[in-house]
Amino acid sequence: MSAFKGFDFEKVQRFSEAELDAAPFGVIVVDRMGTILEYNAYERSLAHLGNREVTGLNFFTDVAPCTAILDFQGRFGEFLASTETNIEPFEFVFSFPHGPERVSVVFVRLADDRDRATICVIRTGVADSSAPK
Repeated sequence: MSAFKGFDFEKVQRFSEAELDAAPFGVIVVDRMGTILEYNAYERSLAHLGNREVTGLNFFTDVAPCTAILDFQGRFGEFLASTETNIEPFEFVFSFPHGPERVSVVFVRLADDRDRATICVIRTGVADSSAPK
């Protein structure tokens, strides 16, 4: 997770809208079901979608359907159900129409909140098109 080295993810849950927009990586705040509550400027610029266009949509099915798999959405559900960790980093390959892209992802939540989480995403490069998705 060198892409996020040194960043204190506990703080991201308390960011103001301006701080979310200033983050140098994607920040998507979702509820337990994946409904987007907040979507920062970094994600908006990469996805070419406005905040109003995505707020209220389901991240897994409406905005990033390539994440509606066990390796991402399933992991998210397990993360929210767990009482063992409030931060979970992992690597993932997004399947975009223009080709696969490797990312580092971190799920973050407050210790006492199992109904809301933040998905932090940083692009780490173009993935080999033969890599598993």
